[in-house]
Amino acid sequence: MEAGPDEGPMRAASAKTTPSDTSSGTLTSQQLAAIEDEEVLNKLLDKAVDFDERRMIRAALRDLLKKKREKREKERGSRQDDLRQQALSKAGTGRMGMNRGQTSNHQPKSHMHSQFPASTTSSLSKTTSSMANPAIATAHQSSPVAAAPNMKNVKQMLLDWCRAKTEPYEGVEIHNFSSSWSDGIAFCALVHRFFPDAFEYSILNPNARKDNFELAFSTAERLADCPPLLDVEDLLRMHEPDWKCVYTYIQEFYRCLVEKGLVKTKKKL
Repeated sequence: MEAGPDEGPMRAASAKTTPSDTSSGTLTSQQLAAIEDEEVLNKLLDKAVDFDERRMIRAALRDLLKKKREKREKERGSRQDDLRQQALSKAGTGRMGMNRGQTSNHQPKSHMHSQFPASTTSSLSKTTSSMANPAIATAHQSSPVAAAPNMKNVKQMLLDWCRAKTEPYEGVEIHNFSSSWSDGIAFCALVHRFFPDAFEYSILNPNARKDNFELAFSTAERLADCPPLLDVEDLLRMHEPDWKCVYTYIQEFYRCLVEKGLVKTKKKL
């Protein structure tokens, strides 16, 4: 029986948009790269049987997640640059106003300023103040606020890092170190981000809390050498995990990633 004249073009067009025709032929890497819908790639992965085909689809998924992440980071960087420019503009305007006010206030005062340049009088003033009160110089040199990092800032930096790394994953919204991690999906997404071949993220069930916790912790221990600091049974007994425990575990996981060279950073959290 001869095939209709339009059968070939129809099959080719369908293969570009839907996963239903994979049984009639394997999609090429170029066709997979053209798909920008993560759900479509996940459906293709669920139906794929051939090992090489599944490997190609997983690679396309990773590339798509990377593109989304880079796009969001670029947009975030652009917003931060705009805010920084606005702050600098406001600071410059305020500084000009302060300088005008200082000039008008200092004009009628003693003729000391007429005998010495402004820089010299400023230096003399600072030297005199330091001699009168040596504790001022010491306080500026050894301020505890400047010497030690703010713990609250470190916590927020780690939370922002977790949010950025899991942002492309569906079903994950990280707002804190407690309720956002209660079903184990956030742990799995964070681990999967660095070890995407370890397990299939798309088949995870948010209601299977125990399975999610065990999968995330065992994978992190096996591939990142991260010790299982959290007890699964304790997590199951609590409606929301203790934020200090989750925060400590994420810190340890981050440290292990840094040691393995999977996270490039100048500051260890």
